[in-house]
Amino acid sequence: MQKENKPELLAPAGSFEKAKTAFLYGADAVYCGTGALSLRSRAEVNNDDLAKTIKYAHGIGKKVYATINIYAWDTYYEEIKKQAKMLNELKVDAIIASDGGVIEVLKQYAPDIPIHVSTQANTVSYHTANFWHKNGATRVILGRELNKEQISDIMKKKDKELEVEIFVHGAICFGYSGRCFLSDFLASRSANLGDCAQSCRWAYNVYVEENNNPGNLMPIEHDEHGTYIFSSKDLCLIKEIPEIIEMGINSLKVEGRLKTEYYLASVINSYRNAIDDYIEDKENYDYKKYLGELEKTKTRGLTTFYFNDRNNKDFQEYEGKQYNPNYEFGGKVLESSSEKCLIEIRNKLTVGDTMEILIPGQINVVSFTIENLWDSETEENIKTVNPGKAGQTVLMKLPIQVENGWILRRKK
Repeated sequence: MQKENKPELLAPAGSFEKAKTAFLYGADAVYCGTGALSLRSRAEVNNDDLAKTIKYAHGIGKKVYATINIYAWDTYYEEIKKQAKMLNELKVDAIIASDGGVIEVLKQYAPDIPIHVSTQANTVSYHTANFWHKNGATRVILGRELNKEQISDIMKKKDKELEVEIFVHGAICFGYSGRCFLSDFLASRSANLGDCAQSCRWAYNVYVEENNNPGNLMPIEHDEHGTYIFSSKDLCLIKEIPEIIEMGINSLKVEGRLKTEYYLASVINSYRNAIDDYIEDKENYDYKKYLGELEKTKTRGLTTFYFNDRNNKDFQEYEGKQYNPNYEFGGKVLESSSEKCLIEIRNKLTVGDTMEILIPGQINVVSFTIENLWDSETEENIKTVNPGKAGQTVLMKLPIQVENGWILRRKK
């Protein structure tokens, strides 16, 4: 009897605290950067935090993958060797890389650590997948440009021992599998060295120069959808989870090392429930209840990109929004109590606000109205609290017994 495929749920972790939130809400593994040697250098986890994250994860039976997925100039290789040795000593569960030269260094200086080939390497065929396997990789992360027929074909023809990971949720890069030079050209910040300025998300005005009058620029008129010409919607494959599981995909990856703990809690919890619910009851999978939760957290429109249709054109984000107007991060439980819980606030909270508690392992939230707030130092009754400093806290009574680390959402 063939063993049921239950894929790994892989979450981004831009910090130790984000890693803990991802694990709390159902991630099986997280991936972290290594400062300037990953493609999110502004979401770096320093060496101490990385060590702490790995120790914490292994203590609860979870995994940590570290990224060294830049395309490295020769001047980077001494640092890469140091990082490889450190990761080998820390016993990280895998290193994600894309540059062939970097991978050769990893095999020499981190010989005990499995290698996962990054989506940056543009693996879009079983030929390439098998090439990487022959050259030491244990997993490939497929390019987001593939549709489901192509992915299914790769799964059937790849080496059996080779694992496959795909992205199921998060930002889609304007460049091919993230390989883009626009940021370096416009802002002197190279995406391929981990410092993308997200130039594709900017609003642009377009001009044409008259042929017979050099230097005279004529603006092109735009309608209400015409300025965010590069920005794409976010990938969301929650409806397609059954197909993905049945293909035998080993790992489902969520993008977003720069996202908040609130985003992680909501998105990871949704996919955790979706995966588990489908495996438990395949006949009654209802993606709408998970999509409803994801809609509350989205920062842009959602798209299936090319997964269902290579001719799909519905992935352009015309509005350029970076927030959800109806919901926002309310806070995180620092100390739970049956009387007054200590809450680290992330946005303004006021008596009378409608709040939601995101419960790990449950897709349904608990809604309540703030009836009282107390100053966390004096315990005096207050009407409102503002996040004027990092770590700002308040005391609040919650309607259910909660646990440390649970996330609160505020409904605007």
